[in-house]
Amino acid sequence: QVQLAESGGGLVQPGGSLRLSCAASGSIFSDYTMGWYRQAPGKQRELVARITSSGMTNYADSVKGRFTISRDNTKKTVYLQMNSLKPEDTAVYDCNTAPAPIWSWGQGTQVTVSS
Repeated sequence: QVQLAESGGGLVQPGGSLRLSCAASGSIFSDYTMGWYRQAPGKQRELVARITSSGMTNYADSVKGRFTISRDNTKKTVYLQMNSLKPEDTAVYDCNTAPAPIWSWGQGTQVTVSS
C-alpha cells in the first residue's frame, strides 16, 4: 500500500505564495497520474490540479494561471506551487491518484490565506 505525506502548508497573506510537497512510498508512483485535492470547511473535496506520468498537466478553472503542479519521479514526490493566493484558496490540501483517488489519504496540509 502506498503511503502519502504532504507538507508545506501554512498561513500566508493574500497575494502570497506557498509550495506544497507530497512524498509517496512504494515503487509504483511513476506509473500514475497524480493530483492535488483540497477541501474547504463545509465543502466537498475537489481536484485542483493533476499531472500524468509523462508530465502533462490540467487545472481547475479556479486555480489556472496561479498554481503549477510538477513531479519528480526519482524522489517519488509531487509538488504544487501556489502563487497569487486568495482567501478562497484556504483549505486542507492533499494528494492522491487522479482523477480518482485510489490510495489511502495522507494527513493533508493546511493552507490558510488571510491578512
